[in-house]
Amino acid sequence: MAVDTLLERITDYASRPDPYPLYAELREAGVARQTDGSYLIGGYHDIVALLHDPRLSSDRRNRAAPYRGLREDEETLVPFLRLDDPEHHRLRTLAMRPFGPPHSPGRVDAMRGEIARITRELAEALRGRTHLDLVDDFAYPLPVTVICRLLGVPREDEPVFRDWSTTIIDAFDVRSGEDADKRQRAGAQARTEMGRYLVDLAERRRGRPDDTMLSAFVNAPASDGALTREELAATAVLLLVAGHETTVNLITNGVLTLLRHPDQLDRLLREPELMPAAVEELLRYEPPVHLLQRVPLAHIDVAGATLPKGVPVVLAVASGSRDPRRFQNPDRFDPTRQDNQHLGFGSGIHLCYGAPLARIEAQTALTALLPHLSTATLTEDPPPYRHSALLRGPRHLPLDLAPPRDKG
Repeated sequence: MAVDTLLERITDYASRPDPYPLYAELREAGVARQTDGSYLIGGYHDIVALLHDPRLSSDRRNRAAPYRGLREDEETLVPFLRLDDPEHHRLRTLAMRPFGPPHSPGRVDAMRGEIARITRELAEALRGRTHLDLVDDFAYPLPVTVICRLLGVPREDEPVFRDWSTTIIDAFDVRSGEDADKRQRAGAQARTEMGRYLVDLAERRRGRPDDTMLSAFVNAPASDGALTREELAATAVLLLVAGHETTVNLITNGVLTLLRHPDQLDRLLREPELMPAAVEELLRYEPPVHLLQRVPLAHIDVAGATLPKGVPVVLAVASGSRDPRRFQNPDRFDPTRQDNQHLGFGSGIHLCYGAPLARIEAQTALTALLPHLSTATLTEDPPPYRHSALLRGPRHLPLDLAPPRDKG
């Protein structure tokens, strides 16, 4: 089959359980021009170079006319991950002030206890169960509860975000040969509704500060700069959606991988101190994010090809993390891998904002699940996957459980 259909085949739902053979084909192709005119790239070194190249834009409004999709006046609440510097830097800096160094260096570490408590509650609820859906019963509730607590969303309102989040993620998805306008309009509407809700929640805290991020945004000193209402809405929506969607996939893909590699599961049971390295390997081997979209601001030469200005480029970061020119035995899951500069959180100026939090959540979750996984079996393999090719992970992960093994 011709190389120019690779993106269509990768994004075809039938490929969701195992896109990795297609990624290998992509790496052999170098730069693959697709039937819709876009370019697809899957080599580690090419992807890293492009993610650090200021000529490659994250703002899809820089696309040439045939690829633009929605008109600019329909683009509302554009999050900073879809903007370029200097605007990206300004908004990301304002968003980071209440979240991490240098202004709030202890924010994420201070959440370890709360994350551990939520995790224990979810794990305790599994006791005595003989069947469960890992996604609905554990992998989804943990990160959505954590990000809602961090932002300051009342617990009773948490369920309303699931439909909004799904619609927003669907709008960002990469699908070759399809008119994306309908999905993008639905995503814009969902962002508007979620943004309005979050801004109203933040405004209730204006002048009455507490320890939540929404409060920090509206009560920031004027000297530090302030987010406009639209910027606050876009930033809060981004943090809530990105703050749980990727982590759901990371935890679920992690459990699926461990159950498929019982030797490594047994080793982690014996040596739980390996869990931080195991999570890094999961981010390389079965990452939550597979594809990133960019737009050249000028003609860019890469891997013997020229990426034309304004023509969409899709970077298959999950392919890059399996590139044999960068990683030894890349298709082997090895929790003790030492040289592991994966692309699971991207690279460059858009390196994942929430990476420290996602690492803590995944390490805590998988450690708590280890005793249950020692006697678990997959009900379906492969399990049913989410539709998105960009954020890839099981929609459900049904497991059969037996009582934990007696350590005595």
